[in-house]
Amino acid sequence: MARIAVVEDEADIRETLALALGREGHQAESYRDGAEALLGFRQKVPDLVLLDWMLPGLSGIDLLRILRNDARFARVAVVMLTARATEVDAVAALGQGADDYVVKPFRTRELLARVKAVLRRYSADQGQGDSVRRIGGLWLEPATYRAGSEKGAFDLTPTEFKLLEMLMRHPGRVFTRGQVLQTLWPDDKAVEDRAVDVHVARLREKMGDSGKAIETVRGVGYRLKDSA
Repeated sequence: MARIAVVEDEADIRETLALALGREGHQAESYRDGAEALLGFRQKVPDLVLLDWMLPGLSGIDLLRILRNDARFARVAVVMLTARATEVDAVAALGQGADDYVVKPFRTRELLARVKAVLRRYSADQGQGDSVRRIGGLWLEPATYRAGSEKGAFDLTPTEFKLLEMLMRHPGRVFTRGQVLQTLWPDDKAVEDRAVDVHVARLREKMGDSGKAIETVRGVGYRLKDSA
């Protein structure tokens, strides 16, 4: 199965999650704080991280920023765990590159279902063929999870990659926010439309000038220009 890191300073939660993940067949590794986790990740890169926001020392959101700015961890999924339940906090987590956001207290069964959904999405991404897609100056290579333009490769998270891939598979087609949600988070009804806007904004930013190829269709959703 998957190598999953639990980064949580509360021992009870940490141990409960590690045991539950183990029963699901995953290899669970536990860390008490962000600094300890970062050292561990440099030894063994996890497939997914369950990351508490409020950690002593290096906070969860700061660790997330480090992961998303290091190419070694570009394909690591991150699910934030936090008692912060406002929409602003959710947008902040997603905006920094989290793939999902779970509010404490949570049901272990629900969390495991979200982990399963994220891992399934990544697995599906990796099995979609090796051919390179090209639209105008953009290129996308599913086999290596890389995408870029004539100026070089983009530094994308797995969710950002899947978003760009969806748009490049159907240039000119308008995708509603609901359709994007269904593609990126098919098993999670709690994710809101705002998450789509956050991910599109980050994708455009990372694409630089090429980000202009992603057009907003007011009141509907997004599309990629035919010529990119």
